[in-house]
Amino acid sequence: MAKSLTNLIPILFFLFHFFHISTAQTIGVNYGTLGNNLASPAQVAAFLKDKTIVDRVKLFDANPDILRAFVNSGIAVTVAVANNEIAQLTQLAGARSWVDTHIAPFHPQTRINRILVGNEVLHSLDNTLISNLVPAMKTLHAALLQAGIRDIQVSTAHSLGFLLRSQPPSTGQFRPGWDTGVLAPMLQFHRETKSAFVVNPYPYFGYSQRLENYALFKPNRGRFDRYTKITYMNMFDAQLDAVYSAMKRLGYGDVQIAVGETGWPSVGEPGQLGVSLDAAATFNGMLVKHVNSGKGTPLMPGRRFETYIFGLFNENTKPGPTAERNFGLFWPDFTPVYNAGVLRGQTFGGAPATVPLPPKRGGRAGRGGQAQKPKVAPTNSGKNWCVPRQGVTDVDLQKNIDYVCSLGVDCKPIQAGGACFNPNTIRSHAAYAMNAYYKSNGPQAFNCDFANTGAVVTQDPSYGTCKF
Repeated sequence: MAKSLTNLIPILFFLFHFFHISTAQTIGVNYGTLGNNLASPAQVAAFLKDKTIVDRVKLFDANPDILRAFVNSGIAVTVAVANNEIAQLTQLAGARSWVDTHIAPFHPQTRINRILVGNEVLHSLDNTLISNLVPAMKTLHAALLQAGIRDIQVSTAHSLGFLLRSQPPSTGQFRPGWDTGVLAPMLQFHRETKSAFVVNPYPYFGYSQRLENYALFKPNRGRFDRYTKITYMNMFDAQLDAVYSAMKRLGYGDVQIAVGETGWPSVGEPGQLGVSLDAAATFNGMLVKHVNSGKGTPLMPGRRFETYIFGLFNENTKPGPTAERNFGLFWPDFTPVYNAGVLRGQTFGGAPATVPLPPKRGGRAGRGGQAQKPKVAPTNSGKNWCVPRQGVTDVDLQKNIDYVCSLGVDCKPIQAGGACFNPNTIRSHAAYAMNAYYKSNGPQAFNCDFANTGAVVTQDPSYGTCKF
């Protein structure tokens, strides 16, 4: 009998371990600090531990006050290296110094699980930064090992702008040059170190009225991939499968994927389509259910993706459009902006359940006790174009022209004698080239970013015989 029990111990341990893993939450939050009214890190750590199902946070730096606050909390913390620090990490001395300063004083009491080297570095289009990225990742990993630290992953976060194609998902492909020059060596590093390839898929940036239900996990007809015969029922899965297809094309379909950022704002500009409390609650609530279901995606069934919602708080000093300050799940006093199913004992039932806010927050659209109603769409909302932002320099716009035309996009219309050559200005030529790229790669916002020099508009910029 004793022998039988002894034989059962490994089996029981396996079953316990399997059950624990299969039921564990995989939802984290991005903890941004661009606000002048935020709670202290210690209050934040206590709130997340005691009141929410969130078991991991992602920082945009390695703030020592925050790392101290999460000591013995059991919450996993991802820290980040600033883009301007990447160059120094290509040298072992610089990497060891960074580890000694930002990791060693806190680990393992603070459960640091990952270091992200820079943020959306490819998106910056800075060739020096890009060329240093993989060497910095490798050197930082070596510095961790020299410090005796073997349980912290090294990675970097990518916007989906690194994809040349994303629709249909099975045709996903990385951009030429980055594919074999940067991403293949990076994916090899991830395979060797068993670390996750971190991506930031945002269905919000792919929103259109026609795809609203598809983007928000609502019932819809789906989108058919004619190559795999799969009908996709939500954009989140489609975006992840496009990334997976691009990885598999390079031979790295086995590398784990983590979702570094995704989310939906609750307030936007007046008249901005698709932005409301209802939309934010629906997307994030359904995201939590979907990720924690363990279903995976059509091309990655059964995979559980470590996923970080953007973001924890509405950050009132964050620059940019109104939406950037309203991605939060909570107000700074921990009042929920809406119910996304992340509070303990709280469930999201498939329809938005907005939480009435204290009277002191009233007086502004989208911040009162009632859900903000979607705005009426302009008559031309079904069509969009990509043009340069105001104030962008000719130097930056010329880089955009060179980049687009080097990819094989038809730039003849902006060459001498072409229909869009006149007016012969860099800005005019950049508008045509950027829009041509936007159209050819899919009208999604990340295909009009160009390192934050592009903007999507609803007014047709065509003129005369020059058609955009």
